[in-house]
Amino acid sequence: MSVRIEKVDLPGIGTRHDVITTEGRRLGVISHRSGDREIAMFDQADPDSCSDSIHLSDDEAIALSEVLGTSLMLGQFSHLGDKTTGLFTEQIILPANSPFAGKTLGDTKARTRTKSSIVAILRGSEVVPSPAPQDGLEAGDIIVAVGTKQGLEALSSLLCDDKP
Repeated sequence: MSVRIEKVDLPGIGTRHDVITTEGRRLGVISHRSGDREIAMFDQADPDSCSDSIHLSDDEAIALSEVLGTSLMLGQFSHLGDKTTGLFTEQIILPANSPFAGKTLGDTKARTRTKSSIVAILRGSEVVPSPAPQDGLEAGDIIVAVGTKQGLEALSSLLCDDKP
């Protein structure tokens, strides 16, 4: 799958990166020299004419990137639950009484104990993709894991029981 992205220098303003969709629509992200940014929508009939633009604050830009990144990542994980592969994904909420709340991922020894892999940790609007053993776990974290049904059940039991 290839995506067409065009970079356009805007003298005196900054840079615009345009994403051209498979339907031929043009969506631009303008990065101003001042640090401001905006999203530009281009007219479908005239791709050189901007039909609308939306200024984004820093927080809005961060939130939009997190929403897009998280939804894409979770969408890709959801396709793993295919009967032919025997792999499934699961989201497990780490309860406050978990023996691993406040500890590191490595402390769980989850892969060794359950043969399941923790592939991401979602904490509020933050995503920790491919977490490392030293990454911390907090109550309320959503643990995204991949494994067999039996392995995921064992992982859920490991993380959610109040005794390790």
